[in-house]
Amino acid sequence: MGPLNLPRKITVLGSTGSVGVSTLDVLEKSGVELEVVALTAGRNVERLAEQARRWRPAIAVVADEAALPELRERLAGSGIETAAGAGAVRDAAQADSQWVMSAIVGFAGLAPTLAAARRGAVVALANKESLVCAGPELLRMAKLSGGAVIPVDSEHSAIFQVLEPENAGQVSRLILTSSGGPFRGATQDQMARATPEQALAHPNFSMGSKISIDSATMMNKGLEVIEASYLFNMPAEKIEVLIHPQQIIHSLVEYADGSTLAQLGPPDMRPPIACAFAWPDRLPWPAPKLDLVRSGPLTFEAPDPGRFPALSIAKQALAAGGRAPAAMNAANERAVAAFLDRRIGFLDIARVVGETLERMDRHAVGANTNEDVLESARTTDATARRVADDVVSALMAQA
Repeated sequence: MGPLNLPRKITVLGSTGSVGVSTLDVLEKSGVELEVVALTAGRNVERLAEQARRWRPAIAVVADEAALPELRERLAGSGIETAAGAGAVRDAAQADSQWVMSAIVGFAGLAPTLAAARRGAVVALANKESLVCAGPELLRMAKLSGGAVIPVDSEHSAIFQVLEPENAGQVSRLILTSSGGPFRGATQDQMARATPEQALAHPNFSMGSKISIDSATMMNKGLEVIEASYLFNMPAEKIEVLIHPQQIIHSLVEYADGSTLAQLGPPDMRPPIACAFAWPDRLPWPAPKLDLVRSGPLTFEAPDPGRFPALSIAKQALAAGGRAPAAMNAANERAVAAFLDRRIGFLDIARVVGETLERMDRHAVGANTNEDVLESARTTDATARRVADDVVSALMAQA
């Protein structure tokens, strides 16, 4: 097995997205001998089939049931089992693997992530919604089953690497950094007239459309504040966001004695993935190295709450507790979709989320069983989506 105690059987949920592709790239370049148990995708059958033929998993799953015939055709004669649908994705998460990359985007990632945690797998978590919608239950489930949840988002990975649990009580602040997105220097008027193409133009990363819009509104940081609160048992008032355009410092931990520890690295998702794969060891692979001389000056600024109201909305949802974060997440997904469809303006995204939360009653936290967690989260999600759609329709009528 070699000197490192690495997982040898892995599953990648969301293998065709940017994080899934980066995960397989890290594993390819590491040279580690491993068995890929399952790969899942949303609807990118061509890439999933290519990955399956390379990694030879026991099963390849596509969430879109209409895409199953094409997947079967592409993998004909390979001996690889194929399946489709949300239930099949959840079954893949329950397959016998030690390490599960949870990289499905959106609320759809919650059920398979809970399934992986419940059976005691080490979950490398890149799905924000699992923590936002059911963070306390997910973390409790993983602990009771003997598994673990290791964050993959670069900001939470940074904190995870420099925050020693025994010193958590001595933390003054957690500081999450943000690129500021494409509208960091834009005026309110420019943001009001922003097109989807402009909002999708992230300055540092190539990401999916939903994540890119979240970066532009800074809702991604709002979601990350909620995640950080759950992951590190930290109250909202001790979590701050700082704009750092170079994205070299990924997060900072400030202690009561005045010391501030930072984790640095190039703007690349692969090092956090490698960290999650090998933790508590370190994976020797040809990682991109940080050259501080060439990276130039590192600058910082506070986000403007007037131009980026998503941050305060997220903190309000966190303070409300219960299923308020889940409702916020659902409303944001619907608002982003409406903006990408050009039915509402860019600044309307935050308006839809804020008004949805105002219209909804607080939802109580469900019991800590997988079924009850899912039922509670799904009910909140469905209700918030309907309310958000109503708000979108009202805004369209006013336009």
